[in-house]
Amino acid sequence: MGSNMFSATDLYIGGQWVPSSSGKRFDVENPATREVLATVADAGIADARAAAAAAAEAAAGWRSTPPRVRAELLRAMFEEMISTADEIAELIVAENGKPFGDAMSEVEYAADFFRWYSEEAVRVPGFLSESPSGARRIMETSQPVGVALLITPWNLPAAMITRKIAPALAAGCTVVVKPSSQTPLTALHLALIAEKVGIPAGVINVIPTTTDVEVVGDLIAEGPVRALSFTGSTRVGSQLLAQASARVLKCSMELGGNAPFIIFDDADLDEATAGAVVAKLRHNAEACTAANRFLVHRDVYDAFIDRLTSAFSRMVIGPGTDHGAQIGPLASRSALDSVNDAVAAAVSHGARAVVCGSGPANGYYFAPTILLDVLPGAAVLQHEMFAPVATVVAFDTEEEAVALANATDMGLASYVFSADLSRALRVADQLEAGMVGINTGVISDPAAPFGGMKHSGIGREGGRHGLSEFLETKYIAVKW
Repeated sequence: MGSNMFSATDLYIGGQWVPSSSGKRFDVENPATREVLATVADAGIADARAAAAAAAEAAAGWRSTPPRVRAELLRAMFEEMISTADEIAELIVAENGKPFGDAMSEVEYAADFFRWYSEEAVRVPGFLSESPSGARRIMETSQPVGVALLITPWNLPAAMITRKIAPALAAGCTVVVKPSSQTPLTALHLALIAEKVGIPAGVINVIPTTTDVEVVGDLIAEGPVRALSFTGSTRVGSQLLAQASARVLKCSMELGGNAPFIIFDDADLDEATAGAVVAKLRHNAEACTAANRFLVHRDVYDAFIDRLTSAFSRMVIGPGTDHGAQIGPLASRSALDSVNDAVAAAVSHGARAVVCGSGPANGYYFAPTILLDVLPGAAVLQHEMFAPVATVVAFDTEEEAVALANATDMGLASYVFSADLSRALRVADQLEAGMVGINTGVISDPAAPFGGMKHSGIGREGGRHGLSEFLETKYIAVKW
């Protein structure tokens, strides 16, 4: 890892690298070794207000920047990320803990949002038509909503940011980014890239903080922020929505998941197993789209369990710096404690845990684990589990599979494996989820809408929908 990887540790406000106004800093830990990587400036309310003011000051200039110019700057962000992908991936591994291969995949995925929205920046929607009476023309234009507050989690520290920044900038908005305090270094590195390619001062501002509630609450309560985009837990998202309602901010929320993975009796079990491993374990199983509940037809239940156990047992557990590792440590001590408690509770209620391997003793490792004999309605099935733990439940009929899949307040991602495409599509239509993968364990794509139903959020990121989250529609009546 290059010596400059931890060089960006101050706040990035108005195109300047500045310490926090209080002088406070906080440690960023390597979850594989528990060692401190760097100390980062800890933003307070005064710093957040300065960042929002900088974004507001830059808003008029950025809004009036020709779409093609904005597009070329976004394209430059893409190219710089791709040309330094190894370096960014090493930084993600260091502060997040995921294996290097997953980190590289994340960098490529993250960069692609800049490429996609560089192409969308010149296609901001507008419309002109004649009114039915013929008395006037109906002109529809799209305008940037204004300063956007972007709040991102730790699990994909690059992609969760670019998925928000890219459409916001393409739409003509300026932004304040509040990254997770567990993984602020990647966010600050993205600010370095923005500075390098020439994104104007104030367009992107990054403020890591350990006082999230106070800082975010102040930004929402007053000041220039007009849009809020949040990725995180449903609990926090609902609190933010309540706060934002007082000022009627435009909100988009990508919240929790609890993805079902349905395997029918006619599925190709080798293909289903490969899809299950990817859907469950990629990005260290710390992804909101991760398969959480495996619903398997009783006729193929034992055969699938044999394959899944074998596949999990072959996974290499170790630090992400070991390029052969496939499972790294969980992101924090609290994450490890939470998973240990959840598995212990499931076992105490009759589940049987099949543990596949073990990890080094000096990090927050949790070996891939399969929970069998889990009864429908068990507590472990009701909550999203950010860990390499697969719960497996048998079903007998298509109707039962759909009912089990929908028996949750969450509705983000889901997966269906079947050789009968008509059945797979029929089931997909009935699933209460914003995204469905049919015979694939990977569904995320910058060109596709990402988001959920029920308690999994409102709005969509990615695709053409992601741009609209940062636009307002204006109607102008013109007497021709």
